[in-house]
Amino acid sequence: MVKQIKVAPVSRIEGHAQITIDVEDSGKVSDARLNIMEVRGFEKFLQGRPVEEAPRTVTQICGICPVSHHLAAAKAVDQCFGAGTAPTATMLRELMQMGQFIHSHSLHFYFLAAPDFVFGPDADPKQRNVFGIIAANPDLAVQAVKFRKIGQQIVEATGGRSINPVTYVPGGITKGLTKDDVDRLLPMAKQAVEYSKATLALAKPIFNQYIDAVKLLGDADSMHLGLVKNGNLELYDGTVRLLGKDGSIVKEFADKDYLQYIAEYVYPHSYMKAPYWKDMGWENGMYRVSPLSRINVCDQIDTPLANAELQEFRKAFGRPAQKTLLYHYARLIELLYASEKAVELLSDPKITGKELRVPVKARAATGVGIIEAPRGTLIHDYDTDDKGFITKANIIVATAHNNKAINVGLKNTAQKIINTPTPAEGVLNRMEMVIRAYDPCFSCATHTVSGKMPLEVVINRPTGREVIRR
Repeated sequence: MVKQIKVAPVSRIEGHAQITIDVEDSGKVSDARLNIMEVRGFEKFLQGRPVEEAPRTVTQICGICPVSHHLAAAKAVDQCFGAGTAPTATMLRELMQMGQFIHSHSLHFYFLAAPDFVFGPDADPKQRNVFGIIAANPDLAVQAVKFRKIGQQIVEATGGRSINPVTYVPGGITKGLTKDDVDRLLPMAKQAVEYSKATLALAKPIFNQYIDAVKLLGDADSMHLGLVKNGNLELYDGTVRLLGKDGSIVKEFADKDYLQYIAEYVYPHSYMKAPYWKDMGWENGMYRVSPLSRINVCDQIDTPLANAELQEFRKAFGRPAQKTLLYHYARLIELLYASEKAVELLSDPKITGKELRVPVKARAATGVGIIEAPRGTLIHDYDTDDKGFITKANIIVATAHNNKAINVGLKNTAQKIINTPTPAEGVLNRMEMVIRAYDPCFSCATHTVSGKMPLEVVINRPTGREVIRR
């Protein structure tokens, strides 16, 4: 008989999900999968709306990465109007993107990921959380809050507010920066560089301490997808590159061509789509998007400190690195990059330019905007009629790209670490660690309208009889 174990909710993630594990009486795991219960909505919600409203509307999908949706939609809408983007506006949008990465990556490491590594996977859940971090090291917790605040202040200065930015207009941006703004923000960005260096110095010994867990948990060897610009790591505007498992470049293509290469599958147990590489089919076309994917697909990073960290990382783990828990390490390299890039942008005199938009005119068109969200590649695709109203919308988010890999990683991990129908809490937490490494955003993945829904883990016997629900 098969016993079903459910882990619900999965903690320290954005959104609602559960893990279901099927375990035979012998303790052998036959399957493990991720269930997403949030219902999709925003793609239909956008139809019939003026396309210029999309960048402000889609920020409501997620409170953690609204900048990503704002900017991906902005790029798509600019394509729909066919008029390009004012150069200063492009710089300001990129600076907004760096602010979001500083905010999101610091938040994830210190408050979502760190408890597993600071206290250990088997620690009491009452301690293994953000409040435990605050109690154990108040000074570090305060630094983490200050770090995140820097990102939020950069977003507020460029986006009009720190959450759900509003400054997009077709062909540009509504709000520029003054010299006083730059004088205020530049020291913050420089401080973010110092915080990033300190975070890496703190984290690398911890990653070495848990190297066995890195090797054990979440195996899902895959191809990797991400943006590059002239071979460099790119977060805002570049070409899309697919890197094979052997490290070779499979394909590099423009944003408008993504449907030639990416198809989508729907699991019967989940509301979240599962994209795959079309030419290789569902069975063989699995790829991942993530901080790890981005530092795999790029040849180098065009900021000096982050590039030095990348070279050290590659000496230790190769290219492409595949271990899922290395997402945390890659995230910190990107955190340093985003901080350095913010300094670079704020040091450029053109950042205070006054030409903030170009004229646009409605037309029937298709626009595709692809950027890198903190969790991975984000695609917004809109069709409009000749009056500029949306007739069709498609949104593919990072967590959806990773859907199959998460399920593969969960099954592989469960088969390694579960050998009884009643596993210990620490064992189930290791299953959650696999999911947390992806920093998933299930509100994004299902484009949910806000609402509270449960997250569960269920273990079933082969017959389907439920054994554990958590």
